[in-house]
Amino acid sequence: MTNRFTTRSRLMTGAAVGAGLLLALAGTAHAQTTQEEDATQVDEIVVTGIRASIANSIAAKARNTSIVEVITAEDIGKLPDVSIAESLARLPGLTVQRLDGRGQLISIRGLGPDFTTALLNGREQVTTGDNRGVEFDQYPSELLGGVTVYKTPDGALIGQGLAGTVDLQTIRPLAYGRRAIAANVRYEMNDIGALNAGTTDNGTRYSVSYIDQFADDTIGVAIGYAHITSPYQSERFNAWGYPNATPTSLVIGGTKPYVMSSELERDGFMGTLEWRPNDRFSSTIDGFYSEFQNTQILRGIEFPLYWGGSSGTCAPVPVQTATCRPGPVLTTTTTEDGFVTAGSFSNVKGVVRNDVNTRDSTITSLGWNTKFQASDDWAFALDLNYSKVERNDVILETYSGTGRDVTGALDTLGFTIDDDGVPTFSSRLNYADPNLIRLTSPQGWGGDVIPGGQDGYLNTPTVNDELKAIRVSGRRELHQSPFSSIDFGFNYSERDKEFINDQFFIGVKGGATVAVPTAFLLAPTNLGYLGISSVISYDALGLVNSGFYNLVRNPNADVLAGNWAVNETVSTGYIKANIDHTLFGLPLTGNVGVQAVMTDQSSTGFSASGNGASRVSVAVEGGLKYLEILPSTNFILEVGEDQYLRFALARTLARPRMDDMRASRNFGYDAGKRTSTDVLNNSPWSGGGGNPELYPTIADVFDVSYERYFANRRGYVSVAAFYKHLESFIYTRNQLFDFTGYPIGTSPEPVLRTGLVSSPDNGQSGWIQGVEFALSVPFEIISPMLEGFGGQFSVSQTDSEIQPDPTAPPTALPGLSETVANVTVYYEANGFQARVSNRYRSDFLGEVAGFGNGRTLRSVAAENIVDAQIGYEFQSGPLENLSVLAQVNNLTDEPFKTFQNGDERQTIDFQRYGRTFLFGVSFKY
Repeated sequence: MTNRFTTRSRLMTGAAVGAGLLLALAGTAHAQTTQEEDATQVDEIVVTGIRASIANSIAAKARNTSIVEVITAEDIGKLPDVSIAESLARLPGLTVQRLDGRGQLISIRGLGPDFTTALLNGREQVTTGDNRGVEFDQYPSELLGGVTVYKTPDGALIGQGLAGTVDLQTIRPLAYGRRAIAANVRYEMNDIGALNAGTTDNGTRYSVSYIDQFADDTIGVAIGYAHITSPYQSERFNAWGYPNATPTSLVIGGTKPYVMSSELERDGFMGTLEWRPNDRFSSTIDGFYSEFQNTQILRGIEFPLYWGGSSGTCAPVPVQTATCRPGPVLTTTTTEDGFVTAGSFSNVKGVVRNDVNTRDSTITSLGWNTKFQASDDWAFALDLNYSKVERNDVILETYSGTGRDVTGALDTLGFTIDDDGVPTFSSRLNYADPNLIRLTSPQGWGGDVIPGGQDGYLNTPTVNDELKAIRVSGRRELHQSPFSSIDFGFNYSERDKEFINDQFFIGVKGGATVAVPTAFLLAPTNLGYLGISSVISYDALGLVNSGFYNLVRNPNADVLAGNWAVNETVSTGYIKANIDHTLFGLPLTGNVGVQAVMTDQSSTGFSASGNGASRVSVAVEGGLKYLEILPSTNFILEVGEDQYLRFALARTLARPRMDDMRASRNFGYDAGKRTSTDVLNNSPWSGGGGNPELYPTIADVFDVSYERYFANRRGYVSVAAFYKHLESFIYTRNQLFDFTGYPIGTSPEPVLRTGLVSSPDNGQSGWIQGVEFALSVPFEIISPMLEGFGGQFSVSQTDSEIQPDPTAPPTALPGLSETVANVTVYYEANGFQARVSNRYRSDFLGEVAGFGNGRTLRSVAAENIVDAQIGYEFQSGPLENLSVLAQVNNLTDEPFKTFQNGDERQTIDFQRYGRTFLFGVSFKY
């Protein structure tokens, strides 16, 4: 393994100077005063439910020394939304990208999921995805007591993210302080209906939680279980792209529309055991376990259109022969502003698709924390952390059509494209006829591996992710000093993540074109939303598992090079001084700290070239060590009663994506260039892949905010601004690489062993800046007649520019929506509660699944998501503590849309999910 050591100790001058100046002013202006009561003490809140949740969140935000956003549960087992991702998306400066209609990945202040880290009870967690972005739908909201989102770090925050840090919190039974039993059941349905045979449009969710204290409140126990079986549906249109039909007009190149029916099943378990025999010692063990299964059935038809091409050598007259299939021909078009909105394609040969995607994953997270108060001035803590993910996917494609490759009937398709960029087709063939549509390779794809073409494709990747960590920490109380205490500690973590790439071509035995076996034939699938009445449907996974198909392992180099393993060990030492002082007679709190972060990263994998029997490969490895110094400051100046001015300066980092850090790569060798000496333009070597020697993305950040709390801290208004200077940004470029030791077959030794590879590298800088406004107000402060009514509103305006490649023009950050807004209006009184929420994000460059399920960046259209709920809790009588609830998500049936080239007419994906209704009952004791 090539492994070099580099030390980079670049202190952020602005943070250091700012901290020193402010503390100097504080020290020379006034001596330290002792405050008789905590400036962040919260008055008692007697309301419950929605209003109590809001009040508790506001109080937690006010007393935190960092700039944070907080969510607290309305009650045990009752966070306010169906998923924790949906709850997070309502916070100022946060938004969510939908996947299959549900919120999954979080963006903080315009930065994508890879720049955000997730903690569980303060401990960094592994992820089920291929990279670092946390898929929050893995964590049942019913088992969480709250969430804190750190927008600014402090010296003691381990695992901090460049964009922010999301700390998911389970309930601590001794802090909860009383016995509680809670259970809830919800029925769920989708109004779009079950779109595929053998699927359902209704599901259930239920949970139960128990909290108690024993032995004179020295032992606390909290346990919980949550189950969800959730269906979700979508009508999907996908376009291949939009080539030029003429020099001045664009036309659709091909389509791949589906209807999808999915079912998400998840079982989550949480347990906490606390022991606090006295005020000086406590020990807590907590665990979280989740089993997650997701099954998607996708049925539709793929139409190669303008890009359909032809097979064989065709005569000028478009007639079909034994060795020729003429390509589609575009006729009778209607063009508007250079875009073909209607027309007809003849000679179309469709590929009926019956696909299945499944994911089985488990998350295990264990933690043990022990605290010891050695004296009035000294305290110590030890924390052990272990988390692990095991994930197995099945991504299955199966094909059927009128005949193999050049044989079979052709169709003529008329089309009209609507304002959303979605076409409606008219067809002459019956794609649901099992006598016409048979299992085969209609386009002859994959004929280089399976004679006559593949009849499908099977991708079965596996991801394993394991993290082990230990943390020791201490606190020293100080006296007669601007600092009230010093926190210090050391954290060591080791993470191993591997991606195992298994892919197979699927072929009907004997290369025949056969009818779907009756035992696997299902009712046809309706594609009426596209004008196609129906297509043939069958149990694709059942066919594969029955042995009906031959599975031929993909022998190509890119599959072998898709395997990788990454190891990271991170050692973090930190010190943080907590401030309790005055500045010009005004209370000043906060902290000044620094982290020294040593990272040792390495990767193993394969470099491969060629296809089939000609494939050659070599095992490869690489790595890097680096040191980063991360100072941070947080200052809170109380400029008036319940008025705070906050300043924060920090240096933060985001480690590279793990697939970018892979050592694996594809390479090519051209023996015809073996005598060349031109490295840049005519080297025999080429390639592309990962880079295990990547440095992290570094940012120097500045935050300022003003917060005004009112109505006994049941309401607040805040204005914030931030600026992040990105010292570097990772991008893909061509760079020199040494191919020494790589196989060349029987060719004589080339003159050069150096060539260009396309791989990630650390580029130049950029910036991101924004302003945020938030208001949370109980309406009774306007008029007593509005008792019980309230509202929350936030809006963020963000701008960015990055130019990692100095030869390319600057661009905006992927994942950034310039405008993000949220509004919620609620009512709660006398047991009744109602809420309507709307969240908006402007268009952005999002990460979506592309060809072969690979990562692709595409423009995502702006969207407004409206949710609503209404409920009642019985206040007395035999039904006391029982509550009923009705919810609807995506009330306006907002679609998800991606497009290309900045032209929303050039729709790539258009997905309609329908509305999801939930009806439930809850009980607490």
